[in-house]
Amino acid sequence: MPRRVLVSGATGLIGSALVRRFAAEGHAVVAAARNMAKARAALGTLPGVELVEWDVLRPLDVAHAALRGVDWFVHAASETASREFVEHPVETIRSILRGTENALEAARALKVESMAMLSTMEVYGSPTAEKVTEGDYGHLDPVAVRSCYPEAKRMAENMCVAYASEHGVPVKIARLTQTFGEGVRYDDGRVFAVFARAILEGRDIVLRTAGTTARCYCYLGDAVAAIETILERGTVATPYTVANEDTFCTIREMAEALVAAHPESGSKVAFDLSAAEGCGFAPPFRMRLDCSRLRALGWSPKVGLMEAFDRMMASMRANG
Repeated sequence: MPRRVLVSGATGLIGSALVRRFAAEGHAVVAAARNMAKARAALGTLPGVELVEWDVLRPLDVAHAALRGVDWFVHAASETASREFVEHPVETIRSILRGTENALEAARALKVESMAMLSTMEVYGSPTAEKVTEGDYGHLDPVAVRSCYPEAKRMAENMCVAYASEHGVPVKIARLTQTFGEGVRYDDGRVFAVFARAILEGRDIVLRTAGTTARCYCYLGDAVAAIETILERGTVATPYTVANEDTFCTIREMAEALVAAHPESGSKVAFDLSAAEGCGFAPPFRMRLDCSRLRALGWSPKVGLMEAFDRMMASMRANG
């Protein structure tokens, strides 16, 4: 059934992919973004998409004509760059907490049918469980500057639960692992883009740590499908882990697999542990995610790790 869908952070990687998916499915989409020039360039020609200017640090003008009759709302606006977490921790916290509160107030005023707030696997901290489910939480250091992001996301999740309990806002929570695919900018600073850029340019992949952190990843299209599934079938005030469990590997293993898959690049894996200072890397951890709760809604990932890299690199090559 066609719906009217509001997406905040519509020019971001996941936000723009959501806008495109919903529009392709025949939904009417309201793409909300802070930078209108960027929004027009990226999304302005898509049929069925209306653009609305909105900095989530301020309340949304819910009287805007484009917002009349909104059924679904995805709050995708958030900082995601690790360097920003250590260089601008105050702004990181403010954008997450004020942005989430303003989004929840908008959802409440608009009386949406369903809402999804995008969170992160970092809320799990450093759990000790062999497979991490939505109820497994580990240590987070509240006086580490880098904790500004996961601590704020934990509070944002609690804010969602509070709005659901007190005001009946039908909000669900999508906890995404690192997600990539078509549309990643050539100059993106996240590890997957750094690795891909090295392969494309025929340079060595230089690790700034020992590469022992192990996690799952997710292809962008699979993550977008998961968010839509959560909107449609998820339980209010409930978190869902979004990841491809089959992609679990260390950062070093990922780099080595990528080099092995592209021998034509001449790239190798090298190390420069002196360069990690100030990069905002999270402390090393191992987190094998369990997505059983999301799978129970009928979702399953379709694209593996190396195929996700291939699709992202083709996009980076074409648009870089």
